[in-house]
Amino acid sequence: MNFPFFLAKRIVFKGHRTFSKLIVRVTIGALALAVIAIILSVAILRGFKDEVTVKQRGFFSDVIISKNDLNDSYENSPISLSKENLDRIVQLPNVVDVVPFATKAGIMNVDGEVEGVLLKGVDNSYNQSFLAKTLVAGDTLNFLNPDSDTEILISKLLADRLNLKVSDDFIMYFVQKPIRKRKMFVKGVFQTNSAELDKMYVIGSLDLIRRLNNLDTTDAGAYEVRIKNFDEIQQTTIAVDEELPVVLKATNIIEQFPDVFNWLKMLDMNDDIIFVLMVVVAIINMISALLISILERTSMIGVLKSLGMANRQIRKIFLYNSIYLIGYGLIIGNVITMGLYFFQTNTKFFKLDPSIYYIEYVPMSISWYDVILLNIAIVFIALIALYIPSMLISRISPIKTIQFK
Repeated sequence: MNFPFFLAKRIVFKGHRTFSKLIVRVTIGALALAVIAIILSVAILRGFKDEVTVKQRGFFSDVIISKNDLNDSYENSPISLSKENLDRIVQLPNVVDVVPFATKAGIMNVDGEVEGVLLKGVDNSYNQSFLAKTLVAGDTLNFLNPDSDTEILISKLLADRLNLKVSDDFIMYFVQKPIRKRKMFVKGVFQTNSAELDKMYVIGSLDLIRRLNNLDTTDAGAYEVRIKNFDEIQQTTIAVDEELPVVLKATNIIEQFPDVFNWLKMLDMNDDIIFVLMVVVAIINMISALLISILERTSMIGVLKSLGMANRQIRKIFLYNSIYLIGYGLIIGNVITMGLYFFQTNTKFFKLDPSIYYIEYVPMSISWYDVILLNIAIVFIALIALYIPSMLISRISPIKTIQFK
């Protein structure tokens, strides 16, 4: 029979100390709140990072192949990849596809109102699934339509500014010598909630840009390379670059938008700070509960010592008691956290201001592995921290405690 465990159960379930019971409830509540704060902070920050990363990847792809020159204008110098180059790149382990695109500066003119934009031209090989998810009206580009060159996707921001809706037409002027103009039709309206994207970019046909710039049917401004595992983006960028001629280069979105990804990387520090603060609060409450429990039962400790029980065995009684409190707090905290997690991921009830956070709702993303790992870390740290105050038991004299009783 495990006698220390037996005594710990008696203390937990049949103890009649009113003050220590209050402390126990406070301790369990503090631990549950710590678990809720830690897991939710990890889930929210990770969800936020994932959402922002998905938007950057969806609009700009993962790796960009462009000409190796000093051109920093909105329009890239035209390039053309041979079929052999494309085949070698597509066969790389982490590569999904390679598609051409081009950009061209233009001015939208709607009833005298003008907006400067950057037309991103794509063709029928371009995966429009991300654009389809961001549409608030209309449809994606239909390259089977003979008039697909005149179709264009604009942002809700531009549509509201210029009072445009699906099927409306307008004149677009393209910045070149001589300036050319085309009549365009709004095929769809998208909304990414990223001011930089929504204000600057519109989506149209690559063939239109080719004709405006007098390019060959195989020429493009650059190529987008989509990959499977974003964690291997640096290695994949190097592998793609090795397959390119010396006149071309490969860069990834982390290199193109360092401010965005450095900002996302800094969010990891918030996770660490919240984890440390919440664990410290929980441990302080656990230590307080343990010390009060020991002081309230000094007489029992004295009797047990006089009967020959070793300090190590008595210490186990109170550590078992602490494990019960930790387990109770973890169960309550995890149940509440998972309930909030599934509620938010399914309903998106808690909203955000998209003009500030780029997202309309509070995003959450966490795996069961992360939840289990966080729980194990909390238990491990708490038990180590509680072992030191439990050493107080060895300083209690059985003679003094029995006399005091």
